[in-house]
Amino acid sequence: MSNEQANNPIQKLPLQGAGGLLVVLGAGESGVGAAYLAQHQGYDVFVSDMGGIADKYKEQLQGWNIRFEEKQHTEAEIMNAVEVVKSPGIPEKAPLIKALRAKGIPVISEIEFAGRYTDAKIIGITGSNGKTTTSGLTYHILKNAGVNVGLAGNIGKSFAYQVATQKYEVYVLELSSFMLDDMYQFRVNIAVLLNITPDHLDRYEYKMENYVASKFRITQNQTADDHLIYCADDPETIKGMQNRTFAAQLLPFSIKEKQPVGAYLDGTELTIHTPKDHFQMTITKLALQGKHNIYNSMASGIVSKVLELRNENIRESMGNFKNVEHRLEFVADISGIRFINDSKATNVNSTWYALEGMPDRKVVLILGGVDKGNEYHELTDLVKKKVKAIVCLGTDNSRIHGAFGDDVATIVDTASASEAVIASYGLASKGDTVLLSPACASFDLFKNYEDRGDQFKKAVMEL
Repeated sequence: MSNEQANNPIQKLPLQGAGGLLVVLGAGESGVGAAYLAQHQGYDVFVSDMGGIADKYKEQLQGWNIRFEEKQHTEAEIMNAVEVVKSPGIPEKAPLIKALRAKGIPVISEIEFAGRYTDAKIIGITGSNGKTTTSGLTYHILKNAGVNVGLAGNIGKSFAYQVATQKYEVYVLELSSFMLDDMYQFRVNIAVLLNITPDHLDRYEYKMENYVASKFRITQNQTADDHLIYCADDPETIKGMQNRTFAAQLLPFSIKEKQPVGAYLDGTELTIHTPKDHFQMTITKLALQGKHNIYNSMASGIVSKVLELRNENIRESMGNFKNVEHRLEFVADISGIRFINDSKATNVNSTWYALEGMPDRKVVLILGGVDKGNEYHELTDLVKKKVKAIVCLGTDNSRIHGAFGDDVATIVDTASASEAVIASYGLASKGDTVLLSPACASFDLFKNYEDRGDQFKKAVMEL
């Protein structure tokens, strides 16, 4: 949302006299959007953020005359709420959330709240890896096919703000496990579950089954008219399906085995069968290359065929899609060395996918940041095969040295994006790739993964 939008908010939703105090915890993109929608549904709205609020969001809240506080939570006010919309980043174990639950005050996500006020068809995409790319590709295909579609969730503008100001007929929502945890009545018409690998286990009592259960919440309100698209090659997904029942129509995708419905590889042909249609495309013509991206393209393709889009539109869009910023983003080719920004890779599995998708050229890999208990051994085989040097970018790189010291001849430490880029450039040769794919969170040296990626790109362009 721009400052211009803040000063001149679009008011398309009538006040419906919902009444009562609605508290929004967290004043980021989702929280500010939820506050705007709540105001226009007749709630008395109060926004509270324990941290500082970014200037652009303050200006928006002020422009809309919405009360807010920062760097504190005034519990006397918050405990009077009829309902609370919380940021996905606030854990369930936070004392304030526990107190709200104990008092019986509903605590929900922005997605749950906004879903009450739209009749649009919902395409929900989740998974430990690939959901940003798949969401972006799905949106790209639909938009190019003339569908009146919005993109939201963990990507793009706030879902709630778009519900308040737009009249989209379809939404593509990237849904993290944290968002799914606070969704109860929300219904996803076309659910996509890409994969499940260990991530964020600190939020799930370090129990994989809790994290898996969170991912399967995407199916919880589906009916026989809905669809669940899932990866038949993903062990955790298949294991999780065994003792669950699904009302939706199941459409698997696989690169290993032919599927009667869904998607599979037939040689080099990506083949999709739905009960109503058929689609084929040679994988060499896909804009997104690499095994993991074949999975992403399959998922997006099945969504497109469920919506009965024309094959010509799908082929064209799958062939010209450009990936989102900070996800395997091409930055520059300098002296024959390619620089790739994959700063959004904040876990080992994301980095595994990035390395797996690299062509057969040597990689200088930039790793490091805030380690979330990473199992680096999962990268060992790919590192041995593809990585010629590792450049550490973090305040504590000891575990990276310990994990790869015997497999990579050169491992160097750096403490800024500029240092990392200069070191990588010195270690790379013509024909090599410098890949920023940190496998770690960014908060030791950067504001967030976007800041890390932006500083990396700036440093590359200054070479």
